Amino acid sequence: MMDPTLAEMGNHLSDAMKILESGKLETEQGQEGRKMSWKEIPGPLQGDGQDVVSILQLVQNLMHGDDEEQGHRRMQFVGEQGHMALLGHSLAAYISVLERERLRKLTTRILSDTTLWLCRLFRYENGSAYFHEDDREGLLKVCRLVMNTHYEDFTTEGFTALSSKHPVIYQSAACRPGLGQHLCSQLGLPLSCLCVVPCNTMFGSLHQMDVALLDKLVKDDRDSGKLPLLLIANAGTPGAGHTDKLSRLKELCVQYNMWLHVEGVNLATLVLGQVSSTVTAATKCDSMTLTPGPWLGLPAVPAVTLYRHEDPALSLAAGLTSSQPVEKLRALPLWLSLQYLGHDGIVERIKHASQLSQQLLEHLKTLASIKTSVEDELNSPVVVFRFSHENSAPSSGGSVEGSYAGERDILDAFNRWLGDQLAEQVPLSGVDVVELEDEGTCVRFSPLMTAAALGTQENDVAALVEKLAEMIPLLCCTLRLRQDFRDEVLQQASLSYIEDLNWPGLGVVRFEPRTTDLDEDKRQDRVEKINSDLLKKLMELDTDLNFSGGPEFSEEKNCIFIGIATEDLDVAELVETIMSLGRDIEESGKLFENMTEVVRKGIQEAELQLQKANEEKLMEEGVLRQIPLVSSVLNWFSPVQASVKGRTFNLAEGCLDSTEPVYSIKAQMRKEDSPDSPKANTRRFPGQKLFRRPGAGSDSISETSSVSQLEESFRETLHSQAADEAEVPQERPAHILEETAIADQRVPEGQEAESVETIR
Repeated sequence: MMDPTLAEMGNHLSDAMKILESGKLETEQGQEGRKMSWKEIPGPLQGDGQDVVSILQLVQNLMHGDDEEQGHRRMQFVGEQGHMALLGHSLAAYISVLERERLRKLTTRILSDTTLWLCRLFRYENGSAYFHEDDREGLLKVCRLVMNTHYEDFTTEGFTALSSKHPVIYQSAACRPGLGQHLCSQLGLPLSCLCVVPCNTMFGSLHQMDVALLDKLVKDDRDSGKLPLLLIANAGTPGAGHTDKLSRLKELCVQYNMWLHVEGVNLATLVLGQVSSTVTAATKCDSMTLTPGPWLGLPAVPAVTLYRHEDPALSLAAGLTSSQPVEKLRALPLWLSLQYLGHDGIVERIKHASQLSQQLLEHLKTLASIKTSVEDELNSPVVVFRFSHENSAPSSGGSVEGSYAGERDILDAFNRWLGDQLAEQVPLSGVDVVELEDEGTCVRFSPLMTAAALGTQENDVAALVEKLAEMIPLLCCTLRLRQDFRDEVLQQASLSYIEDLNWPGLGVVRFEPRTTDLDEDKRQDRVEKINSDLLKKLMELDTDLNFSGGPEFSEEKNCIFIGIATEDLDVAELVETIMSLGRDIEESGKLFENMTEVVRKGIQEAELQLQKANEEKLMEEGVLRQIPLVSSVLNWFSPVQASVKGRTFNLAEGCLDSTEPVYSIKAQMRKEDSPDSPKANTRRFPGQKLFRRPGAGSDSISETSSVSQLEESFRETLHSQAADEAEVPQERPAHILEETAIADQRVPEGQEAESVETIR
């Protein structure tokens, strides 16, 4: 019979997970109450208690915030095995209240079972296990164990025992950042006790520790009276997933009596049937740190450090073992999860992640302009790739790219954009951006760390490859057109080309006003105003280009950043459009600034003309006509034909004009036929967006639009021929001319019959 308390605990956990994962939001009244309650934290503790459902609802609200759409919530995929891990934490709290003897027996069984299973899974014979929350804590306790082994008085005398021989800890330059500094800080050692071994620079992998140089460093330290203590090696570097030459390093550690510790994601492949020899050598090391949580998709399970040591007293002194039963309960979530998955389930998850890497690697080999950085192509769980222009052949329509200054920085910016776009458009792939010292910015696919949590499948890898194939031509085209864009901008006097090597796009440009009589502050304000308005105008255009003000923390201000280009981009038209829009904005700004002065001068001129018109009227009509009674009599006998001369004020030119052309038909016709009226210089096909060269790509114009353009051209040809025929005079019979004239007459309504009789 099952303990009722355990059954009730499992049911409560299941109900709690359903509430948290259901995504159901409370009613509007509950939402209003939530806005007034949990957002105003910290708040007082309520006097009366709350039920479990209300507390879980509060947790759900805190988890999701204001997101009301389930699609915006990207959480780790928690399956049944994840529920078992969460149940382990609840059981640990319940088991801790058992009587001491029962607790001791239970925790010993849990610890021994988990240690045995892990040692067999990862081929680590005769090992002990230490479970810890921080994945660096196991290495820290191992360092204490090694120091206790080499310095017998270290537990009693402390740092004074190290004065005779200073300890030295060696680590690879490819280790995760800050690991060595953390060890020295927690152990109370100076940073001089840490030695960073460079990676191979001439032979072998760029991410493997240089064994020959390590040998030389150890000899020098021993000759100078120091004690080589511990070596930290990688079975899968954090950046590129490369493995050090562990067998050679083990021989070196045995020679100099050093402790060898190994960590890395490639240790997960030890559970597979076929493992590379470089990773298999990790089973001979003195200790290794495993992170089964991300490998198996288990939330909140501890990391494990497997080690070999014969003296349990020193292990206890270093903190690797504990006499407190509660400390041993850390293994309970992992104990439950491993039993739920079973040996076959664990192997299947690791194998699935490795197959995803191999699938992506096979597809990347078929893509041009993509370089991969993989240590073992047959069995590598980490794939690192990078966009590079070396293998791309330039096509027509742009300059052939060559070596130029800042090429590495530009490619890094493009790869950073590529990684962000892939992570955004294919989120289940789990790709991220990594900075490598030699290769630069790369895109990393590490399914062992992400696939179990995200639920990555083969179709997600296929979608990743598809998106990558779509983006590569855009990157190649943009990289090729950058120089063309720069040359076009430099030819314009009012445009400044801004060299920003960190911008993943066509380029950066700034419109410079032509006014030079302003001080620096006013000029900067004008530049900011013009470029801000110009950016708004460009963003309103119907084009595939992306215009922005640049990154938030960009050093360049008041600029226009142009994004990724397409194959059929017309760079000359783009620059000309930016130039013309900038000039229009500049002219309109000048007009607005000079409006006050123009209006004032116009009013003064209008007053002078009105005064002059009154004087001319007085001279023309005479003095008598200005007298009220006399003027009426004179105007009755001899009326004066006086015309009022209207005036209009032209704000653009700042002058007064006569209104006579407005009422003149001939003047209107002349204005309509004026050759100065603006006409479209470029003819654009229906559906064609701005800045595209006609016929540059087959996809830019569809078959339907092509037929429509053919019909339109045919109609225009017929229309032009008809116009030419109309210009040639032809003789017609008299009776035809007469009938045509009669037919063209317009007869008023009601006089049709009379008109017909008259014609007859």
